[in-house]
Amino acid sequence: MESPSGNPYSQLKPKRKLPRQGQQLPPLPYVASTIEGRSAGEVFRETGTAMVEELQELRRTLHRHPEIGLELPRTQKAVLNALEGLPLEITLGQDLSSVTAVMRGGKRGERAVSVLLRADMDALAVKERTGSPFASTNEYMHACGHDLHTAALVGAAHILSQHREEIAGDVIFMFQPGEEGPGGADIMIDEGVLDVAGRRPIAAYGLHVGPQDRGTFHYINGPTMASSSNLAVTVYGKGGHGSRPHDAVDPVTCLAEIITSLQTAITRRFDALEPIVLTVTNLRAGDGAFNAIPDQASFSATVRVLRDEQINAVRQVIGEVTSNIAAAHRCSVEVDFEVLYPTTKTNARENQFAATVWGAQFGPDSIRQFEAPMMASEDFGAVLAQVPGSFFWLGTANPQTPYAQREWNHSPLARFDDSILGDQAAALASIAFERLATEDQHPSTITKAARTAVKTGSPSAKAGEPVKAPED
Repeated sequence: MESPSGNPYSQLKPKRKLPRQGQQLPPLPYVASTIEGRSAGEVFRETGTAMVEELQELRRTLHRHPEIGLELPRTQKAVLNALEGLPLEITLGQDLSSVTAVMRGGKRGERAVSVLLRADMDALAVKERTGSPFASTNEYMHACGHDLHTAALVGAAHILSQHREEIAGDVIFMFQPGEEGPGGADIMIDEGVLDVAGRRPIAAYGLHVGPQDRGTFHYINGPTMASSSNLAVTVYGKGGHGSRPHDAVDPVTCLAEIITSLQTAITRRFDALEPIVLTVTNLRAGDGAFNAIPDQASFSATVRVLRDEQINAVRQVIGEVTSNIAAAHRCSVEVDFEVLYPTTKTNARENQFAATVWGAQFGPDSIRQFEAPMMASEDFGAVLAQVPGSFFWLGTANPQTPYAQREWNHSPLARFDDSILGDQAAALASIAFERLATEDQHPSTITKAARTAVKTGSPSAKAGEPVKAPED
């Protein structure tokens, strides 16, 4: 029967429009490379195991003589000595003691792609109390495991150099100072670490040691570690005698109220499901006299925010709380809020790929997902803001030790089992090797276009020519 309008479909309900979803790319394929008929991961792990003692010696040398900040001359020299003789193009930092090394693979072809591996090298201003036979000889300590990161990346360079002719691209080794502050990653980026191979890397990987079960790899998609900001607050009052506070303007009571009020403000101004941490770490007031009210008091704090878009809102709340409380106490206040590092955001495809590669290499039970992001911070986020990649944690703790009894990173009692170094080096070598193999056999649209440009003689191909390292 014909509808009154003459349109046979006029009586049908209109189709509900669904919201458009962002494009979700398929998982990266895993090639499962072989070397002389054996699994590449197996070969690399075997090589790493054979060089454990050498890597331990390097790590323990670094541990005995830790350096902090951007200038690490002794550490830089140790890394250069450990890399000597390898087929690497090495560039040294200008404004920091960094080492950047590029290995050109034998199967790189034209318009080669690259993968970046990163290790941080700096220590902390922490006095070691482990009693280790290779404990620090100065006032600093490798309490965050960066000595293992450095030794493992050196190991990865050695492993890959033995199989350089089989590598389907270039590998960038990023040895970075200043992760603990003031931010060496940004400086290395400014000095060209992401462009040193001639083209930006297709992926970047970091592998951090921690107190998780030995040999387990941990990750979470998206924001993995929080942004980090430094907060400094100084309250100015009027000094006086401790017996006559009414004649003075006490900055101490004002400061104390600001500290407690900031904790309350964070919980009342932001959703409880929005991870934000403000921790006061330093307090200063007076010169030691018990009976004198000082004319100023100050504190320092670290502020961690998981979503970068919330940083300005947190900054505003801090400004409102401090200024209003200071006014109520007849004080004036100075606030300095400095954003150090952005959130470290990992790429879901690269996480999946790393989990697949390392699960095949070390067993599926070795791969674990964190239940939630960490509120600690990492300036590797500056790299991941420009290059897709992953940031995993590798456990070094005895699984039989209760978790509550394990010393966390940054503790003066922190210990890391450096017998893991062979596997750590093998893991880094494998992820670079396999990622390049995958891009070679299953090229992305960008890689296909670059290859086509070379074949057709397009002038755009010149953009992929390797660049020379700057003169020292």
